[in-house]
Amino acid sequence: MKDNKYLIVIAGPTAVGKTDLCINLAKKFNTEIISSDSRQFFKETILGTAKPSDLQLSEVPHHFINSLSIHDNYDVKSFEEDALNLMQEIFQKHNIIIMTGGSGLYIDAICKGFDDMPQVGSEIRQKIIKEYELKGLVFLQEEVKLLDPEYFALVDQNNPQRLMRALEVCRGTGKPFSSFRNKKKVDRPFNIIKIGLEREREELYRRIDLRMDLMIQEGLFEEAVSLFPHKHLNALQTVGYSEIFGFLDGNYDKEEAIRLLKRNSRRYAKRQLTWFKRDTEMTWFHPDQLEKVLEFISIQMA
Repeated sequence: MKDNKYLIVIAGPTAVGKTDLCINLAKKFNTEIISSDSRQFFKETILGTAKPSDLQLSEVPHHFINSLSIHDNYDVKSFEEDALNLMQEIFQKHNIIIMTGGSGLYIDAICKGFDDMPQVGSEIRQKIIKEYELKGLVFLQEEVKLLDPEYFALVDQNNPQRLMRALEVCRGTGKPFSSFRNKKKVDRPFNIIKIGLEREREELYRRIDLRMDLMIQEGLFEEAVSLFPHKHLNALQTVGYSEIFGFLDGNYDKEEAIRLLKRNSRRYAKRQLTWFKRDTEMTWFHPDQLEKVLEFISIQMA
């Protein structure tokens, strides 16, 4: 199958412009899009995860958007298995599949395989959970930064579940969490073409701020209020909701929540770029360079 089957990965930070380019590519190649954005899996989170619009979703088939509930337990290993099974089906109809998203860990799971992590005693995790409940997110951030600065630079630093997972491996094994990651690259039965999208930093940050203003105008705070009773769920421990939950908890006013939403979104984009830039297989384009992207893909497939 590998000779004529291609997975085209379109990666990049939030708000860079992945959606429009991917829809154009999917139309060009008459194929389907797999989302690897872990924030967009959940049907209850609409505005806060900046999903494609209903119109965009109707233009070409999309997968792994609105496919789960925030109450479902789902992880990167599950995604790897589900996505590979789905790709096998799609490749029966098409020679090319587009995969896109800003979750580097989920992209790596498909392209490189997800490493089996060491088993750690449940008592270690329970102790970490209690410490988090007592000391808060800053405690987790400081611990992971101390024990595994490499992973801390890449992880979503506002996601307590990711931080706790790294911390339990660090404590349980005495080794950095990052030392267990991506050690064995698997050989997939399809070719992979990796394309990264980037803009000048000022341009990207301006787009992030403008998009956040639009999301707020469309009802982001109201959406967060409806999700507030479930704020403890892993799916909601993310930029776009955590900042508003802090406002709803009375920790600061709405103006500060908006400032934090924009600041943390910019920081999230910076971490995404850091993750993708370390991948030497990624070739970079501006999102407006559709013709150049098509030319590059054509050369890679020749």
